[in-house]
Order: sequence, then C-alpha cells, then structure tokens
Amino acid sequence: MRAAYLAQTIRAAEEPLLASLPGVLMQRAASGLASVLLRELRGLRGAVHGARVLVVAGAGNNGGDALYAGARLLGRGVGVTAWLTSERVHEAAWAAFRVAGGRQVDAVGAVAALGSIDLVVDGVLGIGGRAGLREPVALFARACADAEVPVVAVDLPSGLDADQCGSVSPAAAVIPGLPRDLVGVGLPHFTAVRTVTFGGLKFCQVLEPAASASGTVELVDIGLDLPEPDLRCWEPSDVAAVWPTPDAGSDKYSRGVVGLDTGSGDYPGAAVLSTLGAVHAGAGMIRFAGADGAVALIRQAAPNVVFGAGRVQARVLGCGWGKRPDGAVAVEQALAEALPLVLDADALRFLPPGELGERVLLTPHAGELARLLEIERAAVSADPLAAVRAAATRFGATVLLKGATQYVCGPDGRVGIAVPGPHWTAQAGSGDVLAGICGTLLAAGLPPAKAALAGASIQALTAASAPGPYPPQELAVRLPGVVAGLCAPTSRPRPSSRPRPSSRT
Repeated sequence: MRAAYLAQTIRAAEEPLLASLPGVLMQRAASGLASVLLRELRGLRGAVHGARVLVVAGAGNNGGDALYAGARLLGRGVGVTAWLTSERVHEAAWAAFRVAGGRQVDAVGAVAALGSIDLVVDGVLGIGGRAGLREPVALFARACADAEVPVVAVDLPSGLDADQCGSVSPAAAVIPGLPRDLVGVGLPHFTAVRTVTFGGLKFCQVLEPAASASGTVELVDIGLDLPEPDLRCWEPSDVAAVWPTPDAGSDKYSRGVVGLDTGSGDYPGAAVLSTLGAVHAGAGMIRFAGADGAVALIRQAAPNVVFGAGRVQARVLGCGWGKRPDGAVAVEQALAEALPLVLDADALRFLPPGELGERVLLTPHAGELARLLEIERAAVSADPLAAVRAAATRFGATVLLKGATQYVCGPDGRVGIAVPGPHWTAQAGSGDVLAGICGTLLAAGLPPAKAALAGASIQALTAASAPGPYPPQELAVRLPGVVAGLCAPTSRPRPSSRPRPSSRT
C-alpha cells in the first residue's frame, strides 16, 4: 500500500529537521534530484557529458533544490542554464550554481533554448503553490509541451495543487454565476515525464488527472518522520491479501450467496453485466430476482445462476432500473434486512434520509454523487476527496466514487484509492460489472470498504492485463484468470469464517 500525504503533513514533518539541520534537507533533495537527472540524460542521449539542461527556478525551496542539482550537473560536464522566474531566489543555491559555471537566461532566452536543450528542470513552485501558473511561466510550460522537450519536475509539476486531483481551482467550481464554459477548465501547469518528490507522495501524484501530468514519480527519502498517511493507495498485493479464497472445507454458502435485483425492460443488459461481474468474481451462488426481461439473456450467459427469491448473504440493487415505480419500496426492504448491500445507479435515487448503516456500500459516479450531495458536478470533479467524505458522513455508509481515480470512504472518514487501470474502461456497463463484483465480495464476508477497494482494483487490473477497447462483458470473463494469478503464488487458503445465508428472503 502506497502512502500519500497532504502538504501540511509534509511541512509539519519537515519543520523540526529544518530547525535542527539547516540546509541539510535541501542538500539531500538536490543530491537525489541530480542522480535522477543524470540517469534521465543517459537514457535520452546515452551519455551525460555534453548534454544541455535548462533549470527553471522559482523563489522557494524547489528553486533552490533545482539550482543545487544544476550545480552538480555542471560538475559532470553538463551545460546548464537557469531562468529565474522571480526577482527573489534562494541565494546560497544561486551562488553555488554560478560558482559551478552556470549561466542565466531570461524568459525570451528560455523559450529560444527549447530547440537545443535535452531537458527542462521545473523548479518553479512547490507544495505551497496554488493551482495555475502566471505568465510568462504559463507560456513557457505550453512551449515545452509543444516542442516535446521532456520536463523533470521538482517535488511536483508547477501549476498543480499538491492536495488536489488536477489543476482546476476548487473555488472555481462553486463560484455563483461562473459561465458554464469556464467551469472545470484546467489551469496552466507543467506536464512532466518524471517527477522527483521528497519525503512522501503528494495527493496530486496519485489522483487523476494530475497523476498523469506528474509522469513517473520517484520518491527520494530525505529523512522525514511521517505519521499515518492521509491517503492509502492500494497496490496489487493489497488485493491479494484480502481476496477471499476457498479452502478444503468451503462450499457455495461459505463462499457467499449474492442476490441481484438489477435491470429493467429498458435496460436488460445491466442485469446481465452485474450478473457476470458476480459470477466471474467467484460467488458461491447467485440468486437473480431482477427484471423478467433479462432472465433469458442471463440463462444463456450464465446458466449457473438461480432465479427467484431465497437466502442470500448480500444484495445488489439498482443497476439499470431506469424509472422503476417501486424503487423506494425495494430499497427500503433491502435496508430493513440489514444484510450487506450494494446500492448502485438508479437505486441511489431512492435513498431515505438519515444514516443507512455500516453494511451499505453506495457506488455513484461523479454525476450521481453530485446529485446526492445537491451540488454541481463540477464541484465533485474539482474536489472528489471532499465530496466522497461528505457523502460517507451524510449517509453513514461506505461510498465508492467511480472514475479515473476510484475513491472509497467509510463512515470513519478514512479514504482509500483503488489500483488504477487503463482509461479503456470508461465505457457504459463497467459500473454494472463492478457492482456485481462488490456484491460477491460482500457476500464472501469482506467489509464494505475492503470490498469496494478490492472490487475496483481487480477490475482495473483485469483491464490492464488486456489493454484495448474490450467491452465490460469480455473483461468480466477475464476476471478469474487475474484473480488466480494474483492470489495463487503468494496466498494460502484461509479458513472460512463467513456466515451462512440469512433465512430472510
């Protein structure tokens, strides 16, 4: 599990070392940065000597890190110039850079140099910077992208907010009267092929779309004593550690019986997809009690499914319901059972007021979450972390916010991030499959937060194992192979402690 931290957490960890070891943190950062830059140049040119690098340095510590690293590169035969974007500069770092033989250029010279340099080092802003860049730095960032000159960012790409998922100002999404064509517009920022970050990962390096702007992130240990992470990012090993695996004493009930009430006459495909998600995630038994119009399709796609009411250990409701007239009654009855429950898609329109309970998992996309919170979708997109926390608190349930980055937050406010996958999965039906997967994991005994993180992660890993425009039904069929490959080499069967199905129907 990767740990990510808020900027204020990083700053708090830095303060005692800055006081007791003045200058040491910057030298550690500069040394690590220089090592990465030298390796990057070898990869680009095959050699370091004779390479040309432009350092773009702001007034803060990031600029100092970049200038000290530039001085180290000069000592290895690299030609390094620097553009100081502010009237202020880290004086000791600037002096070291000049003594090492570094030259200065202005904004015009920096843009002109793009045709002949190998690498740009972005040291303009750090974790204290806000989203966006001012001119002429914004113009230069665009010029780097246009000229396809690789950029290595110092700590984070300038123009990103360290604590946000992108370069959109959160305030911009909620300003009354803001023209709709401006809501959610990304602010200018550097796009890096590599980011060298210090101490701990920042939110912008693990949350999309900012993570893509960060490129490959390399973490340099500068000796910070960090507390518990502010954000936990799952990795494949975390999925393997919690995935329910049968043992010699397992049967269909101990593996989990999941009940599906999904689909409608208008959307029978949603019933099929949610069923396939449950089947291929490994449910011990599936009882389908959804749309009659989907029964024949499901029988053809999954003949192991049982139809009609019966005992289950978890339920999935809402996929493809459409304008279901008895939706509120169906949700109310399911909540009254107090079984683990996935409420997806159209079921989210029928949530009663008050807390739903710790066994409930809500699986909205950004538009549905905005509707639940009665805010604009742009506000969710600008600060999804705050939105998913707000929903988990309001409904007293676990919330899985689906999207390029998949956030999971329980009623305790702790947020986890699922393993990311390729963007090919952004297509209709993926959420229906995911609901079925999560229902299977709930039925197998996982708590909602782990079921959501494991379910979203395994779907992403499956998509990554077969990149391309595979439709969700084909990816569902590939789930067992990914599960087997993930769990078999390192996991031993675990004794089952899962409850038997409820006698309630």
